[in-house]
Amino acid sequence: MIAVLKQGVSQAQLDHLKDWLSSRGLDVHISNGQYQTVIGLIGDTSRVDIDLLQGLDIVESVTRIIEPFKSANRKFHPDDTIIEVPGATIGGGHFALIAGPCSVESAEQITAVAQAVKASGASILRGGAFKPRTSPYDFQGLGVDGLELLAHAKESTGLPIITEIMNLSQLPYFENVDIIQVGARNMQNFDLLKELGHTGKPVLLKRGLANTMKELLMSAEYIMSGGNEQVILCERGIRTFETYTRNTLDLSAVPMLKELSHLPVVVDPSHATGLARLVEPMALAAVAAGADGLMIEVHNDPAHALCDGPQSLTPEQFDRVAGKVFKLREVLA
Repeated sequence: MIAVLKQGVSQAQLDHLKDWLSSRGLDVHISNGQYQTVIGLIGDTSRVDIDLLQGLDIVESVTRIIEPFKSANRKFHPDDTIIEVPGATIGGGHFALIAGPCSVESAEQITAVAQAVKASGASILRGGAFKPRTSPYDFQGLGVDGLELLAHAKESTGLPIITEIMNLSQLPYFENVDIIQVGARNMQNFDLLKELGHTGKPVLLKRGLANTMKELLMSAEYIMSGGNEQVILCERGIRTFETYTRNTLDLSAVPMLKELSHLPVVVDPSHATGLARLVEPMALAAVAAGADGLMIEVHNDPAHALCDGPQSLTPEQFDRVAGKVFKLREVLA
């Protein structure tokens, strides 16, 4: 249930209403928008007489939220959520270009790529330390050593870093990570999502291989219900019967998710297509669809990459793509 308040409500009136609703066992979330204040009620709203609430002098309207996701719902939070980390902002008109290698392989590799993508306009450095791989014989990442190399690249370039977490036991190692990524295979790892809800760090949540948008939003709800409202949604392609590409990039998810939710939406064209030559057109299409950011894999030597070389751009290719992305955003502004 949400209650939209009239303009000119005093802080004392707002506090009194909040206390009254809390006394009925409801979690009360207040969203102060540019034009209106919205109170979101989570819990057993049958305890509240909707007619009584509607009749209060300070209440403009009351609406029940039918969708199962509450905190992530745009009705609950009409204004776009803006996520800020040192050096980068995502959402609410702010665009973030996230780039780096699929896997951190060495100090030289990650530092060289970090410097290159920053020079091309990237605002966040990505790199995998813990890698979920389909085969147990594939490279699984450098683990904690990889996180340390990412931290050194962050120090040398000033770029905030994002990397993927695999399970709860790894969380203590993520102290210096700016954004924690939850991969497609962990989108419904609910114990992990609950724990991330108690952290103060932004979380980038990737859509699962065969999950609906509703299921993605419900996973975001798990994080947000724990108190962490800094969630970024990521469309990275879904599995269909198509075999020419690694996955099928569902660009309709961008405007749909932004209609349903206030959370920022970024697109990963690298994992979606699996082919470096398709990253540029899909990246531009994602920008045209309204994405708040892009996550692109960049490697200084894709032919010898230990992970996902075929979908990785060289720094020179990324520079060309980034230039076109920024020009397109200027046209669309």
